Amino acid sequence: MFRKLIETVFYGNYFYGFCTAALSAEASVQQEYPLNSFLYYLFLFSAIVIYYTKAYTGEPPVHTANKRTLWYLNNRKFVRQTQSVFFIVFLASGILLIIQHYKNISQTEVWQYILIGLFPLVALLYYGASFKPLQKFSLRKTGWLKPFIIGFVWAGIVTIYPLLFQQLETGSYYAVSLIGIWFFVKNFMFISVLCIMFDIKDYAADHNVQLKTFVVQVGLRKTIFVVIIPLSIFGFIAYIIFVMANHFPLIRIIFNSIPFFLLIWVAWSLQRRKSILYYLVIIDGLMLVKAFCGILGVLLAK
Repeated sequence: MFRKLIETVFYGNYFYGFCTAALSAEASVQQEYPLNSFLYYLFLFSAIVIYYTKAYTGEPPVHTANKRTLWYLNNRKFVRQTQSVFFIVFLASGILLIIQHYKNISQTEVWQYILIGLFPLVALLYYGASFKPLQKFSLRKTGWLKPFIIGFVWAGIVTIYPLLFQQLETGSYYAVSLIGIWFFVKNFMFISVLCIMFDIKDYAADHNVQLKTFVVQVGLRKTIFVVIIPLSIFGFIAYIIFVMANHFPLIRIIFNSIPFFLLIWVAWSLQRRKSILYYLVIIDGLMLVKAFCGILGVLLAK
């Protein structure tokens, strides 16, 4: 029973929804903005679950050993029903947000609308657009660039969106700031490294379709010791320089350092073969750990 619950939460992409909401809350707290409304987080959660689940419901029912794909094949009715529910929640919460804040929406500037539309557009192009001119075009096929595309979309949604929608909800003005750019880059690099780790799981499949990910091109050990760990160390050094320049309290520095060390530890552990749940629970779980550490670091420093 417990295992079925775990599989539903992780295979069903609900965990991604929780991670998105948590990282969004962290971005608001770190940048000293109020949290968004519950309606916003509900809208965001449902959108993420719909997007990631759609990628798997579109796969043909073929013989496979992939446990995640098998879960979708064995729970097709449940997945269809929950997708319908989440689509209704997504639509209803989006309409309510528009009705409640239409006056502030009319005051949004053009460049802010571009930011709002940019990240969903890239996310749609990642799996390939549904209209014919770009039907065969997919950013997912870019191999080594793939993790950075995912990192870019996630960083925009969890770092920029909370502040933009805070403007829509309260009428406050969102302006690009140095600290905002830093948090965007930090989230971009952190999630991109997680995606490179995740590509290790898909090595065999990516190799068969000649998708040139890091691990396919340079191998497992070089991916870990030449790409993932150096990027993690570089990110930590950049973080220390930033917090020293901005005089962050020591307790905040300590808590925000924890995810970097865990990133290196998890990368080291990938030298041995792991199950798909390990990747979903441990690697993706680092997003949740990062969010909690970031929020606790700010709250305890007050």
